[in-house]
Amino acid sequence: MLMRRLSLIALIILATATACKKKDDTLFYETGRADVPVKDVPKDILATQQAFTELVKNVTPAVVNISTISKKKVENPFFEFSPFFNDFFGNRPRYRRDTSLGSGFIINRQGYIVTNDHVVRDAESIKVKLSNENVYDGKVVGRDPKTDIAVIKIDAREDFPAAVLADSDKLQVGQWAIAIGNPFGLDRTVTVGVVSATGRSNMGIETYEDFIQTDASINPGNSGGPLLNVHGEVIGINTAIVAAGQGIGFAIPINMAKQVVSQLVAKGSVTRGWLGVTIQPVTEELAREFGLKKARGVLVSDAIAGSPAAKAGVRQGDIILAFNDKEIKDAGHLQRVVAETAPGKQVSVTVFRDGKEAKLTLTTASSDSPEAMQARPPAGEVDSLGIAVEELTPDLRRQGLSGVEVTDVDEAGVAGEAGIRPGDIIVGVNRKRVASLAEYDRAMRDAARRGVAVLLVRRGDASIYFSLRLR
Repeated sequence: MLMRRLSLIALIILATATACKKKDDTLFYETGRADVPVKDVPKDILATQQAFTELVKNVTPAVVNISTISKKKVENPFFEFSPFFNDFFGNRPRYRRDTSLGSGFIINRQGYIVTNDHVVRDAESIKVKLSNENVYDGKVVGRDPKTDIAVIKIDAREDFPAAVLADSDKLQVGQWAIAIGNPFGLDRTVTVGVVSATGRSNMGIETYEDFIQTDASINPGNSGGPLLNVHGEVIGINTAIVAAGQGIGFAIPINMAKQVVSQLVAKGSVTRGWLGVTIQPVTEELAREFGLKKARGVLVSDAIAGSPAAKAGVRQGDIILAFNDKEIKDAGHLQRVVAETAPGKQVSVTVFRDGKEAKLTLTTASSDSPEAMQARPPAGEVDSLGIAVEELTPDLRRQGLSGVEVTDVDEAGVAGEAGIRPGDIIVGVNRKRVASLAEYDRAMRDAARRGVAVLLVRRGDASIYFSLRLR
């Protein structure tokens, strides 16, 4: 009887253990297919997934990882404000080696690579890594800070895989956008979104702006990488993000880049067209005053004597409606289309004058011509802050300094009242480094829109911040 009971208990324990085991096996995961069999997934969804997979597989070999090493001057307040440490270590420049990462893409089989200028700016050495893990030394062919485009080259005996460039003028809002790059050093990361907007300008990022906006995730390290359409063609160069927002990235349209890249490859620099007018936006009030039905085009506030515009008959008070039969949207648009026009080219300009339209013919000049250079505001002219700035002298640059030098100060001006002095070197505006007059001007235009400029100033061995409210 006892043996029978023990056998029964053993059977119960064994059955319970077996049941528990089966329960444990299915507690954390289920085996087999999901409730919806693969054959029931819509074919268009599977086709879309396969299209993205094939696109990435085909384009990735042309996308490169760019790493640079540059020499940067150390800004260390501990040393700069301490006479003891300056006396002990000597009043000498202090430097550090900076490394940075970016992206790029090969545009032909000879190894020419497009990237952002800020990726390779000031680089002492450039390393380019391909998807097959081969690493090459990169050499800068040419740079264009005004559009933030650079071309570098790598050399090898074999041909390189090259990306195909699209026609970005045909781009439409809502189309797919795929970004490939190296954000935060994460090699060849792929993100997908849509084209959120086109023609974004007045962002204060570059001199010439016509950005594609996308919500495809772009992060530090993506700079210089390609933005692609669903055909795997490059529609833009990933360039910038809005740090305060999510899903807002900007890319340079590839059609804008094509002209710049061609010149950089041919001669290492870019020559732009010049019209010779100073312009301003047409507001609704100005449109009414000048007899326009609605605000459009740009108003000529001055036509520079001897310039192509003046020779063609453009006058102060004209409203430029079209350039070479292309309707002008705003001041930035006119600057861009003129800059993209080769010097010496005959073009038409449509102006609104005395209540009617007139078409004029002119021949563009070079922005580097003596006439254009003479028409630029003279270096050292006092600006709205009440200061005059100039490029640093070669002697200052040899000391490792970077920025613009304050050469004159209006003591009653905003900067003078804040304590800016002649001889100060402005190295940053609103936490962005400035290395030239062009970069300073861009930064100040952006600051004017914000209404505040926080200047980082180098004075002797000290670095000082000044916060200026722009009137």
